[in-house]
Amino acid sequence: MNFQQLRIIRETARRNYNLTEVANALYTSQSGVSKHIRDLEDELGVQLFVRRGKRLLGLTEPGRELLPVVERLLHDASNIKQLAESFTRKDEGKLTIATTHTQARYKIADLVSDFVAAYPKVRLEIFESNPQAVADQLSSGEADLGIATETLADRQELVTFPFYRWRHAVVVPRGHPLLELEAPTLADLAAWPIITYHEAFAGRRRVNDSFRDAGLVPNVILSAVDSDVIKRYVELGLGIGVLTPIAFDPERDTRLQLLGGEPLFPENTTVIAVRRGHYLRAFGYRFIELCSAELSADKVREAVLGNGE
Repeated sequence: MNFQQLRIIRETARRNYNLTEVANALYTSQSGVSKHIRDLEDELGVQLFVRRGKRLLGLTEPGRELLPVVERLLHDASNIKQLAESFTRKDEGKLTIATTHTQARYKIADLVSDFVAAYPKVRLEIFESNPQAVADQLSSGEADLGIATETLADRQELVTFPFYRWRHAVVVPRGHPLLELEAPTLADLAAWPIITYHEAFAGRRRVNDSFRDAGLVPNVILSAVDSDVIKRYVELGLGIGVLTPIAFDPERDTRLQLLGGEPLFPENTTVIAVRRGHYLRAFGYRFIELCSAELSADKVREAVLGNGE
């Protein structure tokens, strides 16, 4: 048994049993992939994959039992490499962050700038995706840190830390009739076409729940994953926007205005997540500290590697 065989087992499951894609991902040949699988099955004395001719269709029961063990072994091997590099290359390496467009564009940009200035030899990679994909990238080890509002706290294999709390805001074109109201209500909003986030992003479910609890059905004419898209269509006069307030800049968004009055929507919490048991380099802990001074390296390390909550 060797690490290449374990990588092949993991990649085969990840890539829906397409051995061509597995070979491409691991920079080897399809015949080499097939041979590694057969050799491992012969060594273990069990069949790991369901087959139809030469095609793999899925995992057998032993294969399903083996997969999480393979994931742990490969993750621990990665931790060993990270640990060694933390002593031999203290301020060099790579930090991979998976997050959504809104967080990358509006919330962490300044933090990234500070981090790059402090660690010029660290290669920073930022993957923008939806919260489900962010969680998957953390779980698979593709990313070191994840930042999102949804999904992350629901995954048992991830440890999450509060980053910041926020409420949805309403943005309208300048001169919009809603600006004349001293305290607009949800009913006032529901009278207009609404442009907001897609169901999977940025607390959209909380927006839906607010209208539903008030006995209202909002006229959502457009859903987007990008705050800039929401603002653009509001500028065009297609409706009013419901979005995160960090995406609004009065100096830049001169054709728009935030609606005043009491908060209309519940509080959301955006979190930072790390895979449980994942060994972070010192600069990874430092990035988290830049996000929140309350999240010290010791506190995060204890929660991720120890028994802390």
